[in-house]
Parts: sequence; structure tokens; C-alpha cells
Amino acid sequence: MITSSVDEGVAEIVLDAPEKLNALSLEAIGELDAAYAEAEASGARALVLRGEGRAFCAGRDIAGVDPATDDVGEYLGSVEALMRRMAAFPAPTFAAVQGACLGVGLGLAIATDVVYVAETAKVGSPFANLGALLDSGGHALLYERLGAHRALDLIYTGELLTGAEAVAAGLFSRSIAADELLDFTRERAARAASGPTQAFLASKRLIDKLRDERLWRVVADETRGQAELRDTADYREGFAAFQQKRKPTFTGA
Repeated sequence: MITSSVDEGVAEIVLDAPEKLNALSLEAIGELDAAYAEAEASGARALVLRGEGRAFCAGRDIAGVDPATDDVGEYLGSVEALMRRMAAFPAPTFAAVQGACLGVGLGLAIATDVVYVAETAKVGSPFANLGALLDSGGHALLYERLGAHRALDLIYTGELLTGAEAVAAGLFSRSIAADELLDFTRERAARAASGPTQAFLASKRLIDKLRDERLWRVVADETRGQAELRDTADYREGFAAFQQKRKPTFTGA
């Protein structure tokens, strides 16, 4: 479920499914896309994205997904379209990230201008336990900020970074004590909304030119790679193990 509001020029969009750690179904991706469209139409001069409860977004909601019939290409195509809308939002955007920020959740952060994370947040690639591919721009972020060796270390092991570690490594803007995170993010967004937003947008467009070629190329490649992995035995086993709450047994097939 996605909720949104606008107050004094600042739009706030909330991932509001705390019982599932704000994991996103295909329907929820559509709702989130619509919320950004509505915020843009409102003329908001800044935007805050946050998650309700103890997580920002744990990734895709795969609770009821059958990997044998899953159209992962359609899902990730919708994620890419959403990320492009988010990145192109015509005002400064801010994310307040607490708890899990994984998979698609990491993609939402990547597509946001400024990302403040709780010191105790958990960031990275859990796909080693699914037999699937890190997606939503994760390869571009990890390689660009951490280099090839550390990026692959995180991908192979499934090790997660704390928010403080992620910021120290250059992944995001800054880390904040969890109980101060939302107020801090809202204050910064309000400050941006009352500032010279046309100048901010000029800087945003220049940054986009520097990053977009690699990012969107990698996002498209991740989508294709994920669709190919869907037909592997390990992908099916990873999904089954997750849904059955057991440890997966991978064979490399």
C-alpha cells in the first residue's frame, strides 16, 4: 500500500506495508509510480520517500510468486520505468532509509537524489540466498562506489552493510541515528523546497548526465539476466526455500 500527501510544498510518499517490510508487488510498483505522478502534478518543490515500520523496503514481494510462471521481466520493466520517473522528478528528492534496503528497495534509493540512512540500516544484495541476480541498478552502484572486488564480495556472500558502513563507503549521503532520521530528512526537504529550486534542478540535470548512461544500461542488462536465471533450478529452489522459510540447497544448475 502506498500513501502520499503534500504539505507546504513538500510531497511525502510512504511505503505503508510494514507487516511485509514494505516489499513491493507489481501492483504496488504501479501505485508508487502513480504517487510520483500525482506529486509532480501538485507542483511539489521537494519530495520525501520513506517506509513505514522497521524497514524501508525489503525488495520484491515474492510471497505468492511461482518462479515457474513468474514474468520477472514484466516486473523489472515496471521497476525500471518507476526508477526513471523518480530520477526525473522535477524537484529535489530525499529518502529516509531505515532497516532493510534491499533489491528493489535499493533501486528506489539509487533513483533518489539524496539518501539519509539510519546508522543501523541494512543495505546490500541478499540474492545469494535466492539463486537470483542483484537488480534495480545495484551492480552499477556497488561497482561505482566500492570497486569490482568489494562489489563481488558482497554479491557472493550476501553480506549486508549497516547504514553507517554504507555511508562510509560512499554509497549514500549520510547516516543518522534511527530515532532522528525522519525529522532530519523532513527538515532538509523543507529547506530545499524553500530554496532556489530551478538552480537545484540545473545541478540535478548535470548529475543525471554524468551517471545515467551506465546506470540505465546496467538496469536493462540486470532485467535480461534475471529473466534468463528464472529458468534455472537454483532460481526455483531459492524461491521455494524463501517461501518455505528454510535454507536453500543449490546445485549450480
